Amino acid sequence: MNHLTPIYLGADHAGFEMKEQLKQFLSQAGHQVEDFGAPSLVPDDDYPQYALAVAERVASTPESRGILLCGNGQGVCIAANKVAGIRAVSSWNPDHAATTRADDDANVLCLAARHLDQSALESIATAWLATPFSAEERHTRRIAQITERERA
Repeated sequence: MNHLTPIYLGADHAGFEMKEQLKQFLSQAGHQVEDFGAPSLVPDDDYPQYALAVAERVASTPESRGILLCGNGQGVCIAANKVAGIRAVSSWNPDHAATTRADDDANVLCLAARHLDQSALESIATAWLATPFSAEERHTRRIAQITERERA
């Protein structure tokens, strides 16, 4: 991945602290990072606003990527996938994350802040960001079928 490719981050209260650390980690690695919130720890905030904001920006910015965090990684994933053009995935290890990029051209990574430590988050994000889409015909064909359904 080109370090000039924008990475958009978002997290609710459950993922806030890890998002802040991940933002610093990615910035120090030379990535262009934009934070879509939460801007501060708000114990009773709701994840959809952050997930949808990141997903909408990724959908409107070709080649960009998003990383979302919430307690189990699933809520933000469900919300992000409501935006056309988003292929959000929840991942738990670097190898799995890499296959979501290579096979599915995932453009939003969703992480479980309550089930992964910071080191795991960083290694998963690093693998995911470093892996290009394979563009194999079978994967391209499948993504086209999903895109066609979104447009129906």
